[in-house]
Amino acid sequence: MTTTSSALISFYTGEGFDHKGRTLEDVWSLPPFWLEHTHDYIQWLFPIPEAGRLNGFAPLLGEEEQTAFATDETLRTHHKHSLDMMLTFFGLVRQELNIESLPELNMHEHIWLKHGGHNHLRISRIIRSLHLCHQPELATAFQHAVIEIGQTRGVVSEQSLRYWRAANQS
Repeated sequence: MTTTSSALISFYTGEGFDHKGRTLEDVWSLPPFWLEHTHDYIQWLFPIPEAGRLNGFAPLLGEEEQTAFATDETLRTHHKHSLDMMLTFFGLVRQELNIESLPELNMHEHIWLKHGGHNHLRISRIIRSLHLCHQPELATAFQHAVIEIGQTRGVVSEQSLRYWRAANQS
């Protein structure tokens, strides 16, 4: 593996650190305010092949990393735990492949329900990462949930809905 893939896989197994010295468990334990206002962790939790604009230190998801996620149940389990953390942040909950809103879901506290914003980009990234990291059913479940909930409980833009619909295609 390359240095980059080693960094990502090491981080995701819980043995390594991100570019700021945080472990995967450190990130999982961060409060919602931090998750909303910090922008350099999402690339580590939900890697994709393309570099983001905000975190040049984040590893990219290459073929070697995709193969590691395909063959290592621990990586996929940790990826699901990262999703569950973000679902709670978004006011959602997962039971296997069923994702639904928590009773306290509201536009004031869960700003992804509004017209646009950086959380819409995060949602696209999460869908794509789940798909590329060999969890396509989970990617589809999350995709369907945010589209349905975004349309019925929020005012999500048609542009964001289009990105979410396209996010789980390779």
